Amino acid sequence: MTTSRRHFLMLSAGMGSALVLARAAYAEAGNTLNEADPKAQALGYREDASKVDKAKFPSYAAGQTCGTCSLFQGKATDAYGGCTLFGDKQVAARGWCSSYTNM
Repeated sequence: MTTSRRHFLMLSAGMGSALVLARAAYAEAGNTLNEADPKAQALGYREDASKVDKAKFPSYAAGQTCGTCSLFQGKATDAYGGCTLFGDKQVAARGWCSSYTNM
């Protein structure tokens, strides 16, 4: 069986698209930081900044989220992105931790 160049290119494009989608799904689901993680607990990480215990973390101010933190490595439109504090784990853009900085 011979494969034409056109058939090969179509298969390559299909496989490339599948890999891109799989990578995005992995970043969204499998690699997110869990609030139960010991490092997350030590820094008071919350996936939703509106649920921060303001008595325990008086440095929290309304409007502070991971998405506006200078340590956040995602784009402004990303729901999750990297953080220099948590290695390969993805943090929620709407989240917060006590290391928030906006410098």
